[in-house]
Amino acid sequence: MARIPILGFVAHSGTGKTTLLLKIIPLLKDKGLRIGMIKHTHHKFDIDHPGKDSYRLRHAGAEQMLVASRKRWALMVEMGDEFDEPDLEQVLPHLDQEQLDLILVEGFKHERFPKIEVHRPSLERPLLFPQDDSVIAIACDVPQTAVATDLPVLDMNQPEQIVAFIEQRILRY
Repeated sequence: MARIPILGFVAHSGTGKTTLLLKIIPLLKDKGLRIGMIKHTHHKFDIDHPGKDSYRLRHAGAEQMLVASRKRWALMVEMGDEFDEPDLEQVLPHLDQEQLDLILVEGFKHERFPKIEVHRPSLERPLLFPQDDSVIAIACDVPQTAVATDLPVLDMNQPEQIVAFIEQRILRY
């Protein structure tokens, strides 16, 4: 699938995946790593807003809308209602992997690639790893004894610990 290391963060909704990634990404950037990010959502979303030219052009019928400036560009592709949820293999080629050192993925929990499961026992949600052997570690907000597993249990309140794990297990310089 990927030509460079890829690592997912998976959990039930509301567990704190994005919050954790917001702490980890700057630490990885500080180490000089170029990070690509893929986020799955089950919701209809728009990066455009009503009234903006690109929004109006897309809603006029453009099936692909690329918006570009000297700072960034974004491509929106209308998929229509007849398509299923995209899988990781469909969206991965859209990243320029030659310009990246690591791809982080939020979601796509039913697919097979290395993942860290984010878990908060206080939410009383079942763990995913017993049914998913592609989970390589658990990031948890309580001491290690709270999760019965042979997998590494990382403290999600210590993002430096998770970055060290990524360096050792995923990047292996």
